[in-house]
Amino acid sequence: MIDVMAPDAPKATQREWIGLAVLALPCLLYSMDLTVLILAVPHLTADLAPSATQLLWIFDIYGFLLAGSLITMGTVGDRIGRRRLLLIGAAAFGLVSILAAFSVTAEMLIAARALLGLSAATLAPSTLSLIRNMFLDPRERGLAIGVWVASFSAGGAIGPLLGGLLLEHFWWGSVFLLNAPIMLLLLVIGPILLPEYRDPHARRLDPLSAGLSLVAVLAVIYGIKRIVVFGFDWPCVPAIVGGLAVGAIFVWRQRRLPEPLIDISLFRCAAFGGSLVLNILMTFIAFGSLFFMAQYLQLVLGMGPLEAGLWTAPSGVAFAVGSMLAPLLVRRFRRDYVIGASFVVTAVGFCLLTQIAGTETFSLFMAGFLLFCVGIAPVGTLTTDLVIGSAPPERAGMASGISETSFEFGGALGIAVLGSIITAAYRIDMADALPDGLPSDAAAIAKDTLAGAIAVAEQLPHEAGAALLDVARAAFTQSLVLTSAVCAAISILAGVIAVVLLRRVTSRIEPEPRPATGAANAAAPRQAVAPSRPD
Repeated sequence: MIDVMAPDAPKATQREWIGLAVLALPCLLYSMDLTVLILAVPHLTADLAPSATQLLWIFDIYGFLLAGSLITMGTVGDRIGRRRLLLIGAAAFGLVSILAAFSVTAEMLIAARALLGLSAATLAPSTLSLIRNMFLDPRERGLAIGVWVASFSAGGAIGPLLGGLLLEHFWWGSVFLLNAPIMLLLLVIGPILLPEYRDPHARRLDPLSAGLSLVAVLAVIYGIKRIVVFGFDWPCVPAIVGGLAVGAIFVWRQRRLPEPLIDISLFRCAAFGGSLVLNILMTFIAFGSLFFMAQYLQLVLGMGPLEAGLWTAPSGVAFAVGSMLAPLLVRRFRRDYVIGASFVVTAVGFCLLTQIAGTETFSLFMAGFLLFCVGIAPVGTLTTDLVIGSAPPERAGMASGISETSFEFGGALGIAVLGSIITAAYRIDMADALPDGLPSDAAAIAKDTLAGAIAVAEQLPHEAGAALLDVARAAFTQSLVLTSAVCAAISILAGVIAVVLLRRVTSRIEPEPRPATGAANAAAPRQAVAPSRPD
C-alpha cells in the first residue's frame, strides 16, 4: 500500500518554483493549439475544403505522432539533457507552426500537423520529468503537478478567447501563429531559469523499438478510421490486426532487451497500471467531447468564433480550479473514492447533454458541459501524481514518457473514435432526411459533414437552404446526443475501475528514499539524475 509520507524530504527552493512557471509555458501552448484549431474548423473547411477523413486527420495526426514518439523522446532527453531537449523542441515547434499557418492545401496542413506532433513529443516528456526531479517532497510534487495540469486548462480557457478574436479579424492560419511568440519566450528564459538534468545511466535508444511503437499506434488508429468512414473494407482489418501484431512484437522485444524503451515490470504495480488506464479513459472522453462541443456552438447554434470562445472559456476555469483542488481533496478522502466520484459527476454532466435535442437547450447544454468539466478536472492531477510517485526515482524519465503517452494517446483516440461516431451517425440520419430535389453532388457534400451542408445551403434558394440547414443541424445534434451517452457510459465504467484498481492506494504517495545523515548526503536523491544547473 502506498501510504507513507516523507516529512524530511528535500524541499524545493525558489528556483524550482520559478522553473515550474517556465515549464507551464509549453503545457499552456498544447491546449491553446488544440482549442483554437477546433474553433477554426468552419473557416478551415471553407478555405481548404478537406473531406471528412482529412478533417479528422488534421486533428488526429498531431496526437498520434506525439503519442507514438513520447517514450522515444524521453529516452533522448535522458541522454542529452531534459532542458536541452525542451529547448530544441521549442524551436522546432515555433518554426513548424509558421509552416502550418500558411498551408494552402489540406494535405500540406496534415503534413505540418505531423511535424508539429513530432516537435511536441520533444517537449512533453521534458516538462513532467523535470518536475519529478525538481520536487522531491510528495506534497510539493502533488501541488506542482496540479499546477502542471492546470496550465493545460488555462490554455484551454485562453485559447478560445485569443483564437476567437483572431478569427474575427484574420484568416484561420493566424491561430497557429500564437505558438511562435510563446516558444520564443521559452527559448529566451529557459536557459536562465531551468536546471538541467541528465541520467548518467541513461538507456541507449533502440531505433527498432521506436519504430515499432509508432507503427503500432498509427496502424490501429488508421484501421478504426477506415471502419467508421468506409465500413469493413479490405485495408481496415489488416491495419488493425497488423498494428496489434506490431504492438505485441514491441512488448516482446522490451521484455528481452537489456535496455528497453519501456520497463514492462512497472505495469505490475496496480497503482501505476491502473492510473494509466484511468488517464487514457479520462483524456478519451475529455478531448473527444471538446472536439464536437465547439462545433455545436458554431455550426448548430450559429455563434461566431469569438462568442463560442467566450462561452467555452469557463470550462478552462473549471478545469484549472479542479486540478488545483485535487491535492487538497486526497488529504481528506481516499484517492480511489475521489477519482471514482469525479467520474460519476462527469457521467451526470454527459447525461444532461443527452437531453439537448429540443429547441431551448442552450442553458441545458452549458450546465452539462460545465458539470462534465468540474467532474473530470481532478482525475488528471491525481492519476499523473500517482504514476510519477509510484515509479522509482531513477525511472522518472521513463514514467513521465509513459504517463504523457497515455494522456496524448487517449486524447487522440477520443477525437478519432468519438469524432468518427459523430460522422457516422450524422451520415446515417442525413441519408434519410435530405430534402427532395437536391443535385446528387450537393447531396453528397451535405451528407459528408455539417460544415459541408451549411456551404451547400448558402448556394440554394432561401426556403430550400433553410430546410437543408434544419435537417443537417438536427442530425448533428442527434449525433452529439449519441456520443454524450457513450461518454456517460465510459465515465461510469472508469469510476468502477478507479475503485477496484486503486482500492489499496490511499491519499498519500510513496516518499523519496530517505537521505543519509549528514549535510554532504542531503542532496543524494537529486544526484540520481545528475543535475547540472546553469551558472
